[in-house]
Amino acid sequence: MSGRRQDSGVEREIRGMFDDAGVRGWLHVAELHRPSARVAIDPTERLPIGSVYKVPLMAAFCRLADAGLIDPCRRVTLEPDERVPGPTGVSILSDPVTMSLRDLVVLMMTISDNASADAVLRAVGPDAVDALCRDLDMPDTHIHAGVVSNFSRLVAETGARSLDAALARVADNDSVVPPGVYDPAFKASSTAADMARLLRAIWTGEAASDERCAFMREVMGKQAWGHRLASGFPYDDVTVYGKTGTFGSLRHEAGVVELADGSAYTAVVFTQAARSDTKLPRADAVIGAAARVAVEELRGRQDV
Repeated sequence: MSGRRQDSGVEREIRGMFDDAGVRGWLHVAELHRPSARVAIDPTERLPIGSVYKVPLMAAFCRLADAGLIDPCRRVTLEPDERVPGPTGVSILSDPVTMSLRDLVVLMMTISDNASADAVLRAVGPDAVDALCRDLDMPDTHIHAGVVSNFSRLVAETGARSLDAALARVADNDSVVPPGVYDPAFKASSTAADMARLLRAIWTGEAASDERCAFMREVMGKQAWGHRLASGFPYDDVTVYGKTGTFGSLRHEAGVVELADGSAYTAVVFTQAARSDTKLPRADAVIGAAARVAVEELRGRQDV
């Protein structure tokens, strides 16, 4: 007999939504101030999280700033030949760029700039991020070297000659992806439950000082991408804060949804598509749709 508890009606509904969208899904949606009120699907299963790792990195940066161990205004110059590849931000520029660490945090969160995130991680250090995760009771979150470790492992695991070739192989539906590509052991990885815990700590002031937590919430409210979590809440009086993450067939988002009545919910949805196409609109959209169903379920329970 399986050890997994039987799904509730809403969990069966959401699993059906994932199936219809051609993805495997992991979900943790909970009331912000009453986390025991939740809808969850395999929330403690660990998997690679792509750029979602930038959320604990941001929190660790803020803690070091609070302690006076890092200067948020310290200016850093990113040279073109030293940058981590990426589709946005400083990663795609041709000339040296100089800006403060704080502004690099803003870029890594709002447009998911890989070069900015790598610079911030070098300043913060993986040990500081691990310490934050231990302190906040996030035992299954490990970021290693962030996107750098993800990319270097991907090249090694696929046997490709370059990162572009490795990414092309993973995106090729006619190729067999080596099993290690999605092994969380050596990549930035976490669980839906851990990420929900971190979001709650940022919103309740546990992750850092009130000033720094307000900064983190503000930055997450300015994320440029609205095709995943935010797509499930297309209303002017609903505010969605989030951070997306993408790695191969994995599409994720971790965020907070604030409704017009003042209620708020942490919403973490991880998915892995059956196909490896770089554009799968249904796989993106189901993240928002599943979160909305979970939020509506929790609101309905309050009325009972």
